[in-house]
Amino acid sequence: MMNEPPPSGENTRAVHLPPPPVPGQAPIGTPVWRTAAFSFGSSQEYADVLGDRAPGYSYSRVDNPTADAFADGVAALEGTRLSAGVTGQAFASGMAAISAVFLAFAHTGAHVVAPAAVYGGTYGLLADLLARFGVDTDFVDMTDLAQVRAAIRPQTRIVWAETLANPTMAVADLPALAEAAHEAGALLVVDSTFATPVVCRPLEHGADLVVHSATKYIGGHSDATGGVVVGRSELIAPVRAVRIETGGMLAPDEAFLLRRGLETLPLRVHRQCDTAAALAAAIAGHPAVAKVDYPGLPGHPGHEIARRLYDAGPEGTRFGAIVTITPHGGYQAGMALADGLRLIRVATSLGGTHTVVSHVASTTHRQMDAAALAAAGIDPGAVRFSIGLEDADDLIVDVTNALTAVPRTHEPEGASIPYAGDSR
Repeated sequence: MMNEPPPSGENTRAVHLPPPPVPGQAPIGTPVWRTAAFSFGSSQEYADVLGDRAPGYSYSRVDNPTADAFADGVAALEGTRLSAGVTGQAFASGMAAISAVFLAFAHTGAHVVAPAAVYGGTYGLLADLLARFGVDTDFVDMTDLAQVRAAIRPQTRIVWAETLANPTMAVADLPALAEAAHEAGALLVVDSTFATPVVCRPLEHGADLVVHSATKYIGGHSDATGGVVVGRSELIAPVRAVRIETGGMLAPDEAFLLRRGLETLPLRVHRQCDTAAALAAAIAGHPAVAKVDYPGLPGHPGHEIARRLYDAGPEGTRFGAIVTITPHGGYQAGMALADGLRLIRVATSLGGTHTVVSHVASTTHRQMDAAALAAAGIDPGAVRFSIGLEDADDLIVDVTNALTAVPRTHEPEGASIPYAGDSR
């Protein structure tokens, strides 16, 4: 082949350009393998790679090197203190990752135990979509171990938890939940989006799988969407199979951005946690505030569990960077608080460099009716603050000014909740 003359047709020459060089030196930055397909030396090699009988890449819906580099990075951070190997799978969004876990392990007739205060997208998936396919779910207070144990059945396949609940910031007692799940032969799967590996690594506390919406803190700049599942290889294999069959693969350009975010994750999250603690402490006593949900406050129900499970640095325990503020006055007061902010933005998602807010009942938990919100302990006026990288004093002034202008109204019964998104 090497001695054959080059093709003479201009179109053929344009298509069959010389291959790019493969450097012998390791790149500092992550290469972006922006290709849908890979070629092979033979048909047998193609068949073996596609059939997982030989290592390699065939098609980027199946596997992509940049996506694998990202998933491997998250697995390394989550499994840093574990002797057993941890692997991961990357997805196009956090909800794609969450869906793949349930599709892999919760078949028709299976039962799931999940938090009453679960993220709204997870609630909708379980209560609506998966219920149509014969998956039954009990939503319980995950901070009450007796409730969790009472809800578990012989058919229970997954106990689902959130390291830090969205938006109540309830703290999951991961070792106790792992014990309860494993006694019943179920998996403990933890959505650790709010915590990140910088705050807590659930695999160290008995979890079987960890899920992240990488769109949030892992990416960190509100410019990429993705999700990831990490855990032991034998549990990741069926998750990968679902990803391949359903097509929820992470694109290589997004994978590059998300992996880049891992390199600054500790620096950003340390700062965000410090600022969140300062804001929560400053606002907790404001006369317009009914409640501040932040586990760094000594009065928070999960404070001691967080101190036991979460990482600590020179600044003390890291309690996360989400602060949920509930003003007096119900639904309309919460909307007024969000709209009264000037520096802080009303925006979708969280975990980026900018501090942003969502009025919970009308956005992130719009799938829940009034009864479900009440069962989850979510007040209609609750406003979730995702703390960014601004100076704490500037944020405190902005929130204080907005609270001063909040009217003391009460939400009438049956008020409608408009649509807005907080995608994972």
